[in-house]
Amino acid sequence: MKIDLHCHTKYSYDASPSPKEIMKQALKMGLNGVAITDHENTKAWDEAIQAGKELNCLVVLGEEIKTNKGDVMGLFLKKQIDGYKKNPRWVMEEIKKQDGLVIIPHPFHGSEGFKDDITKYLDLVDAIEVFNARKPGTRPDKKAREFAKKNNIAMVGGGDSHYDKAVGYAYTEFEGNTIEELKQAIIGKRTTAKGAKAPLIYIITPILGKLGLIN
Repeated sequence: MKIDLHCHTKYSYDASPSPKEIMKQALKMGLNGVAITDHENTKAWDEAIQAGKELNCLVVLGEEIKTNKGDVMGLFLKKQIDGYKKNPRWVMEEIKKQDGLVIIPHPFHGSEGFKDDITKYLDLVDAIEVFNARKPGTRPDKKAREFAKKNNIAMVGGGDSHYDKAVGYAYTEFEGNTIEELKQAIIGKRTTAKGAKAPLIYIITPILGKLGLIN
């Protein structure tokens, strides 16, 4: 199974697509599901659950939270975590309280990378995003993959899409058919990150979409 574990909807300040648009594109790209990981909110969850049922698309509920040291992503969450600019350990512990998984997205991608030594949090981190389709350049992804291998952490991939056409360029592959099996695959370090970089034009299209200049 293939799931894009990093997708932003119109409920993120810098993204434009609806949950259904994201899922339609994921299925078109040959994927089986997506994770909805909006910045600092879970407003898309209800729409995503309904769209997933209509389209027969797997849906992981998540959130990307900007801590005072960089972004932390929680997957398999049950409710929103208000962790903006808080300590990453506090945010990670809140994710764990929900029996969620802690992912470090784009850890070495320049200004959007993680601004602390990740090894200080290895007792809480479940996976490293070792392939991000939105961020240009392959060197940061290679560094993330090497870090994950060295520290025996699960590897995942995601599109980090903010525009529906950018969904599915990167994904996480696992053996199984359900969201719970995906969760257990991440915990058991049995996932593979695959994909390609999305076209650079998709970096600016979300902004144009927000402004109503494109559909």
